[in-house]
Amino acid sequence: MIEQNIKIEADQIAIWLVVSGDKLLQISGQVGQFERTWQELSFAHAYQDQIVKVGEYRQRPCLLVDMGNERVDDDSITAVSMRALLMQVDEELFGIVARAWQIALFMRTHRFCGQCGATMRQIDWEMALQCSRCQHRCYPRISPCIIVAIRHQHCLLLAQGKAHQSRQMYSTLAGFVESGETLEQAVHREVFEEVGVKIKNLRYFGSQPWPFPHSLMVGFLADYAEGDIEVDGKEIICAQWFKHDELPNTPPTLSIAGQLIQHTVQEIQQSLS
Repeated sequence: MIEQNIKIEADQIAIWLVVSGDKLLQISGQVGQFERTWQELSFAHAYQDQIVKVGEYRQRPCLLVDMGNERVDDDSITAVSMRALLMQVDEELFGIVARAWQIALFMRTHRFCGQCGATMRQIDWEMALQCSRCQHRCYPRISPCIIVAIRHQHCLLLAQGKAHQSRQMYSTLAGFVESGETLEQAVHREVFEEVGVKIKNLRYFGSQPWPFPHSLMVGFLADYAEGDIEVDGKEIICAQWFKHDELPNTPPTLSIAGQLIQHTVQEIQQSLS
């Protein structure tokens, strides 16, 4: 899936995931993927030996070029945020963009060994960095998170975190898995900590890489068991039960949060038919 030491021909057309600062480059006035020949990317030629293949999309190779904090002075090129780009592409390309950003972040944040402080060097045969002195090896970080849609009769429990307040958006509950904890234990703990209720009938839904910054979202469905909503006031500022046909502003279905909500609504509708 991930390939290094890529040889590029000048006329090769590829989908380029060019990272500049915390943004990706895009053709001005054109949403979606950045498709060009290598010859047309003269501003990136200094990074040729650092190109990483991160996948294929519609029979085109997807190639990552991380320019660090260097900016491109070209009116035909626009820098867009990661979130903005992810809202423009489909689920397949979403996963590839997520992978590219996580690899770029890994390379940036592991230049020096966390064990002895010496310079890290890139491994040729796998995506890893190894210390030139003590041989300590690091791999791209993946932080597992749980996310769960909770149903009670014809309603969904949706919450608003501080990050969602400005957009007046409500979403499903989510949280990081702690050390020594199963995914299922994490779901029960996070739900109780954040909104004070207990759940039952927990079942797996699906997963999605989420590059903010390096999460793997593991989705679940659950039913309400007992308890009254009492938000923690830290991560969650508001939570309540919403009828399936009277939902507030929620995440798009490109995200697993949106998919969980959509699936739960469909389940409720089927039970009513």
